[in-house]
Amino acid sequence: MRNLSLAWLTALAAVGLVVPAATAQNTVKGQVVYAGAAPERKKLDVNKDQGACLAKGPILSEEVVVNPSNKGMANVFVWITTADGGKPPVPANLAKPKAPKVEIDQPTCAFEPHAVALREGQTLVAKNTAQVAHNINWQGSPAKNPGGNVIVPPGKDHPISNLKADKRPIAVSCNIHPWMKGWVRVFDHPYYAVTDKDGNFEIKDAPAGKFHIWYWSDTGWKGGAAGDKGFPIEIKSGTTDLGKVEWK
Repeated sequence: MRNLSLAWLTALAAVGLVVPAATAQNTVKGQVVYAGAAPERKKLDVNKDQGACLAKGPILSEEVVVNPSNKGMANVFVWITTADGGKPPVPANLAKPKAPKVEIDQPTCAFEPHAVALREGQTLVAKNTAQVAHNINWQGSPAKNPGGNVIVPPGKDHPISNLKADKRPIAVSCNIHPWMKGWVRVFDHPYYAVTDKDGNFEIKDAPAGKFHIWYWSDTGWKGGAAGDKGFPIEIKSGTTDLGKVEWK
């Protein structure tokens, strides 16, 4: 297919037709760092199915997860919108998601990953690789993602489709093990990321120009209520490195 495409472009050039230049691959990157001392993660009260749930050790709170060595903050959703919060331009080659599904697992009575991002059109597959039963309870905005609650037996999974892009996140939980919490965000474009264990994020193939960038975690918006409108950003051709983005 690639050889055919090259041959086709060569033929167009030979007859004098203008072929548009390829779109520049722009990247937005940075590191979300926690301001102040890294909070200690408390042990959660695991009072059921302890043999399976504690097989890999204590379960710690994931509300705020900070790497004490570099202050990097994990599980922060980062995404780009237009200045008014709308959908950024998406070229034809990025119009559809690359993968049909995204997975969330419950191996030791905690959601992995804790924060999941996906696009409209992708299916969220709730897996259960544990030796005990779980349920997946997902609740978003009533208008777009009203949610559901399904038992997932050991070794099984449950697909959740037709999720819609929304400013409001989807909370996921397990009623069988009530300490289990997680978050899902759905987007109508590909310009999003979730910070890793060191707080790093990278958004590839971003459009160049003036936009807004948003940050959200379990505790809410970066900067509190002011973060509800995002932060102005100018994306340049090539790599736009935001450096350390402080979370207060």
